Amino acid sequence: MSRGFIVTGTDTGIGKTVFAAGLTGALGAAYWKPVQSGLEDETDTEAIARLNAGRDVAIIREAYRLVTPCSPHEAARIDGVAIDLARLALPKTERTLIVEGAGGALVPYTDDLLAADLFAKWGLPAIVVARTALGTISHTLLTLEALRMRDIPIAGVAFVGEEEPVAQAAIAHFGQAPMLGRLPLLDPLTVETLQTAFAANIQLDLLA
Repeated sequence: MSRGFIVTGTDTGIGKTVFAAGLTGALGAAYWKPVQSGLEDETDTEAIARLNAGRDVAIIREAYRLVTPCSPHEAARIDGVAIDLARLALPKTERTLIVEGAGGALVPYTDDLLAADLFAKWGLPAIVVARTALGTISHTLLTLEALRMRDIPIAGVAFVGEEEPVAQAAIAHFGQAPMLGRLPLLDPLTVETLQTAFAANIQLDLLA
């Protein structure tokens, strides 16, 4: 098993944090969201903790907690914060480290740094979380291409949503990356339902 994984997505609001919560719990991992933009609602770190309540995981505090809910570079500008890349170095942990990026792979963290550029610096393999709705083929393949252009290893693609066999097959064919499975939409979404669905639908044995 790798010393850690980056969990990135094809867009925002697609279930990336739910997948990251399931992965963190399944691996007994440490979770870290380097930059949180938007503090009014439940943060991603808070969601990870809630969805792993009672489980043996570690939660690492964000390097930056920005009030404004938008891309990190703009949220930092509005909040009057200068993001120091030294604070975005990977935290040390004896557990497998799950790092969740902000939104998609090309979200700006600063005026000069995209998420994928930061991923390349970290040197961890990436898991791409993709929705199964219309448009996912192009969005997912573009994400994979952006990561590969920066020599970021692809650990796999995980889908979130209803079954879409045509889209999933096309991504598997053209994306040439391990398909980790599909996490269905869960209602209710609880520690128990996530744990059960993750174990039944996600193939962790494909992660090197």
